[in-house]
Amino acid sequence: MAKLKLENLQIEHVGPVNLTVNSGEIVCISGGSGAGKSLLLRAVADVLPHEGDAWLDQMQASQTNPPTWRKTVGLLSAESQWWFDTVGEHFTCKNNELLNKLGFNSDTWGWLVSRCSTGEKQRLALLRLLCNQPRALLLDEPTGSLDARNTSVVESIIREYAKEKQVPVIWVSHSEEQIRRICKTHYEVENGQLVNA
Repeated sequence: MAKLKLENLQIEHVGPVNLTVNSGEIVCISGGSGAGKSLLLRAVADVLPHEGDAWLDQMQASQTNPPTWRKTVGLLSAESQWWFDTVGEHFTCKNNELLNKLGFNSDTWGWLVSRCSTGEKQRLALLRLLCNQPRALLLDEPTGSLDARNTSVVESIIREYAKEKQVPVIWVSHSEEQIRRICKTHYEVENGQLVNA
């Protein structure tokens, strides 16, 4: 169980943001293009220079080795990054059960990344993230490239992970229907600030 707390977090035109996401809670953030949603997630993940700080229970981002923080607070970017030729080379564990849930089979580990569609890469990037067992999730449009069936599968997997592991989740989405399905707390980014939606 873990609580994610943002204290006066500020990056470029976004902030200062103060936000607490409780264990097992999914908080959605929406807003117009360029509003700063992705910037905010990247600041929480400590990928970009920023002011303020983030805490995961007693773990403080500014006092934690950045690779350790980023593994603990897992960021799923809207566009996944791949640096080896095959899918399997990107994984430290091979969770075949979750792989199957996401619509793949064990042959997928041997696939060339270059043959994967955008939607396949998005689902595989989620699997890669969850293999690291993060204690908090930062999700930037995790279903943006998926059809309705795969969107439903991914929503279910993330909700199940959040509930079972009791991890806090910040989920950026542009879909009002999705937001209504997955969260009780919804903020919009307006003029660099989080406002209740």
